Amino acid sequence: MVNKSYAVEVDQLRVSRGGRVVIADLSVRIPTGQVVGLLGPSGGGKSTFIRALVGVQVVESGTVTVLGQPAGSPDLRHRVGYVTQSPSVYADLSVEDNVRYFGRVLGAAEAAVQEAIDLVDLRAHAHDRVENLSGGQHSRASLACALVGRPELLVLDEPTVGLDPVLRRDLWDLFGRLAAEGTSLLVSSHVMDEATRCDRLLLMRSGAFLADTTPAQLLLETGTPDAETAFLALIDRAEATTRSGAGGGSAA
Repeated sequence: MVNKSYAVEVDQLRVSRGGRVVIADLSVRIPTGQVVGLLGPSGGGKSTFIRALVGVQVVESGTVTVLGQPAGSPDLRHRVGYVTQSPSVYADLSVEDNVRYFGRVLGAAEAAVQEAIDLVDLRAHAHDRVENLSGGQHSRASLACALVGRPELLVLDEPTVGLDPVLRRDLWDLFGRLAAEGTSLLVSSHVMDEATRCDRLLLMRSGAFLADTTPAQLLLETGTPDAETAFLALIDRAEATTRSGAGGGSAA
């Protein structure tokens, strides 16, 4: 029976690459209708975890269930929106032509094309070729292409990298509105101050989760004033536990 309380359920996920374990036996549940932040330093496994969720990552073991189906199932292509770190749109087409193309692939109506453009605030640039847009506009064009199919789950890999504070704020406001309308979002970032914009946080380092909590609970549990300090406190705590375990044996 499908548990509709969770958009994603991961059980004992393990991913290895080049003989090195990248994701180590990870288990987590991601609630529906929330903005869940996947935060951590670059190289910590966030993109690999996201790729496993959208079904494009070879996994060694474990299961990943998305919207009640195995990750990568054909039916999920119309239900999951995925925006990679690098904008995945055609530079020689206009914003509108890009969104319309992806809309046709997904069977979306023309009204959905125009709505997606409006959602990312690119109406004034709808007829501009993507190659002539700024970096922030380029990223928003990619997001519009993911939104045109009105996905139930939206997976965003570092969507605010390189954006100015105003654009970052506007995007997070949009994420909040989408969640309020029922969309589930998983948003990865290495910018710790974005943690306060999330309903729930997954703090990741070296292929493992240091915390699965809310922003308020994170600060309460660590006794720290902000997410970055809390994350560092969790790292220190984990390293102290490791050292204690390594040195806890007694001599024969």
